[in-house]
Amino acid sequence: MQIKNRQQVLAIVAITAVSLLAADKILITPLTHLWTSRAETIKDLRADIAKGQGLLDREQALRGRWERMRGNTLTNDAAAAEGEVIKSLDRWAQESRMSINSISPQPKKEEDNYSTLEFHVDATGRLDALSRFLYDMERDPMALRLDSVELTARDSEGQSLGLSLQLSGLLLAPQPSK
Repeated sequence: MQIKNRQQVLAIVAITAVSLLAADKILITPLTHLWTSRAETIKDLRADIAKGQGLLDREQALRGRWERMRGNTLTNDAAAAEGEVIKSLDRWAQESRMSINSISPQPKKEEDNYSTLEFHVDATGRLDALSRFLYDMERDPMALRLDSVELTARDSEGQSLGLSLQLSGLLLAPQPSK
């Protein structure tokens, strides 16, 4: 082969190599990344559609559960809700044979669609009575949350215990009529 032909072949090979490298950097790699990101987006959207379809399929059950939960919230009037909680606390104390020393309602936190009514409760009793009281309170469908519990011994044998509770009750704003 002649030197001139060899130089032309090498020049063509070099130009082809540079062209392929430029095509890879300018076209192929960006298009591959674009394809991959679109495939990932499509996968996420399909998952969102499946999740939404699942929610639509369970709509009746979810709405029923929400209505039951909404029915268990405290009345929207803070004074009536306070009385309702105090009555329930007294009932649970009588059923469990323990004594409540004090119930002090705390100021409520207000938000747009709901507010909370907080209570601090001090009580005394035996361990079985206190555990029954806590069990009854947790089992009741009333929308109360037990924020903190503190047990202390009132005597040297531990037969009489003190219970200090922090509770909060949920008050939902009335639902707008449809």
